[in-house]
Amino acid sequence: MSIQQVTQQISEAFAGLKHDIDMALLFAELGLGLPGSEQAGVFDGESWGGSGALLDVHSPIDGELLGRVRMADAADYERTVQRAQAAFMAWRSVPAPKRGEVVRQLGDELRRHKRALGTLVTLEMGKIRAEGEGEVQEMIDICDFATGLSRQLYGLSMHSERPGHRMYEQWHPIGIIGVISAFNFPVAVWAWNAALAWVCGDAVLWKPSEKTPLTAIACTKIAARVFERNGYDPALCALLVGDGPSIGELLTKDRRIPVVSATGSCRMGRRVGAVVAERLGRSILELGGNNAIIVSEKADLDLAVRAILFGAVGTAGQRCTSTRRIIAHSSIYEQLKKRLVKAYGQVKIGDPLAEGTLMGPLIDKQAVETMQKAIEALKAEGGTVIYGGETLSGDGYSGGGYVQPCIAEARPEMHIVQEETFAPILYLLQYETLEQAIAIQNGVAQGLSSAIFSDSLKEAEAFLAASGSDCGIANVNIGTSGAEIGGAFGGEKDTGGGRESGSDSWKLYMRRQTNTINYSDSLPLAQGISFGD
Repeated sequence: MSIQQVTQQISEAFAGLKHDIDMALLFAELGLGLPGSEQAGVFDGESWGGSGALLDVHSPIDGELLGRVRMADAADYERTVQRAQAAFMAWRSVPAPKRGEVVRQLGDELRRHKRALGTLVTLEMGKIRAEGEGEVQEMIDICDFATGLSRQLYGLSMHSERPGHRMYEQWHPIGIIGVISAFNFPVAVWAWNAALAWVCGDAVLWKPSEKTPLTAIACTKIAARVFERNGYDPALCALLVGDGPSIGELLTKDRRIPVVSATGSCRMGRRVGAVVAERLGRSILELGGNNAIIVSEKADLDLAVRAILFGAVGTAGQRCTSTRRIIAHSSIYEQLKKRLVKAYGQVKIGDPLAEGTLMGPLIDKQAVETMQKAIEALKAEGGTVIYGGETLSGDGYSGGGYVQPCIAEARPEMHIVQEETFAPILYLLQYETLEQAIAIQNGVAQGLSSAIFSDSLKEAEAFLAASGSDCGIANVNIGTSGAEIGGAFGGEKDTGGGRESGSDSWKLYMRRQTNTINYSDSLPLAQGISFGD
């Protein structure tokens, strides 16, 4: 049968579905078979399988069944970890620049499939197509970064106090890196961890969110082909689709996994952090954010409104760096409020694959319910909704996750303002002095991303000083979202303290070793200690 005939059969089989022929070709390109079909959710490097429960995956766009994934059970887990451990034992001895070459090739493969992968991210997660493709670009960028890094895993040399001795430190591969990723960035967060871990000489075991397993399967298939083509064990990119209480618990408790990188809620992070710490393992936690933008009376309001709009509405407010609080100077508060209401009124909500859409659906109906409960709590505490907040239904909103983004006037001390609601709710707060604004900014449990809009150098520097923002990310005249891969990503306090992606985050994926070499004929001791003759 010719390719044209196969394509025609697929097209006819799904002629009644939305995105019919595009979906069929998309799934075929990514090695996912037919839309709606059963997928294996376990990859141990040797084969695809799974003996656990069957997971239905529906698109938040319209509720359409995208596929059914066979998840992992305990036996699948044990087999996969054993194979990943064996793969690591060989991979750790491969020179780092050669490991970097494999990651470089992975970046090229991702470039070839950027459009398809970006579309799949949109279908499965609901973010608009531009953001879906942007997430794939993040994977490409981190592969480029990691390739260069593979020749820069530097250790320091130190001067010994003992004559005829030389001291230095070096960094070695550490083992299997367990990666637990969240639904909102279903592929980029894995790549931030995996690309660095691979050039550092580690194997990677990925447990993706059960809400977005198909993108994980597609990325793993691409990575496995690259490893296999280069003669390396594909178990270096192992995959386990499974739930937290079973597979997640096995992973966090496993002493064979020295590092666990987990992205998700504060509640999840506390559990992962406690379990990993109990066995004296290392955790990289990327948790909640309650991110604020201070808008000074000296701000460029045109610039600020654009940044706020993307930060609060982008990804339907489902980024850990989404803007959730605006702390505006009282002198420009009313003007900013009017501008934001006008800008929100121009946001096109709907099918994220359609041209011109700026906001797609929330991930599921539970997310919508959580948003509505937050709005009810806001009103109960005396807050006022000044725009949006309603659920949307009818033509074009069949998935059940569509909402109007919400703007509300509130007070900093409100309980709901202190929390992170993973939805497009923006709280407007007022301040009189910069010291007060910074205190409001820092007066929440989370510490991920922050920003100030001001044309005053003094205000900007005060915001960035030790007495300024207490967040892991602090920006001036740009918003809270859209971090570049070159900088270490993460935050403080309830955000978990982890750092991923750029800068020197690679050190978290390696073990440090201090070496001392005696090239003399004597054996002097440090600190001038004399022990016998």
